[in-house]
Amino acid sequence: MSQKTYRIAIIPGDGIGPEVIAAAVAVLKATKVNFRFEHYEAGDDCRKKQGVALPEETLQGAFEADAVLFGAAGDTAAEVILRLRRELGTYVNLRPTRAFPGVPCLYPETNIVIVRENSECLYRGIENEISSGVVTAIRVITATASERIARFAFEYAQASGFSKVTAVHKANVLKKSDGLFLQSVRAVAQAYSDIVYDEALVDAAAMHLVMHPERFQVIVTTNLFGDILSDLAAGLIGGLGLCPSANLGDKYALFEPVHGTAPDLAGKGIANPTAAILCGAMLLRHLKVIDAAQRVETALEQAIRAQETTPDLGGVLSTMEMAKAVIQRMEK
Repeated sequence: MSQKTYRIAIIPGDGIGPEVIAAAVAVLKATKVNFRFEHYEAGDDCRKKQGVALPEETLQGAFEADAVLFGAAGDTAAEVILRLRRELGTYVNLRPTRAFPGVPCLYPETNIVIVRENSECLYRGIENEISSGVVTAIRVITATASERIARFAFEYAQASGFSKVTAVHKANVLKKSDGLFLQSVRAVAQAYSDIVYDEALVDAAAMHLVMHPERFQVIVTTNLFGDILSDLAAGLIGGLGLCPSANLGDKYALFEPVHGTAPDLAGKGIANPTAAILCGAMLLRHLKVIDAAQRVETALEQAIRAQETTPDLGGVLSTMEMAKAVIQRMEK
């Protein structure tokens, strides 16, 4: 086991964020990897207390950390998570969607990873009111960002044992912007002859994900399409509570469950911590502590199969009790 101490910025946020992140931190501590956890505030409650949703202290803590573990933000999401992604330069949003044995779902064999470009598209937030009742939104697509995300997708496929990458687009309508995206991905694909490359219109891809998800392995796409399709993919395996994500750049990494604040569950102690625990495993893999990541993933799968879970997965445990069940299996 590495003796290096990893500095992790913990930003619990709003809603169920603090509950599921506490569970993930407990599991990370149980790996016996040397972590130094530093907690910071951000989100709706933070703005009420401090007047800003993302204080400079929190942003500085993220810059100084080896990785960031983030919970969720409510109405201030654009001010918090979108700004964090931008400030940290995390141009990759990596969203694995894998079915778990023991969880009822539409497609138990699903194993899809969506590689979403994270820095541009409509999420740049360039909107203008032209006149009363008329608003425009500018979609930004560049060759640099498109080639960069494509290269990541192919490298990830190779490193993770996938044999196929699909570019999802709408170039039949968005001829220039998605045309540039496709041109860029095609140029990168030529360097990866061992990976099958194909393309799909986003509307057709949505249909095929629901009817034949086995057609897909790694999907690379633009920001808005990736956001929508990753939530659709979550529905194939049982919901957002099972889906982690990583925001990755050349220097920084931020990990977050994709389920949001779930205000109807907040404070009840029954929120499903699976996505947050899987974020912890992704964090460990990012830090190259692979054995610890595998122990977390294996113990979590065993706990889910044994229904040592929260009520949404058919169990009777609280959020932290489920984390403890995972920890007990890790220790065995």
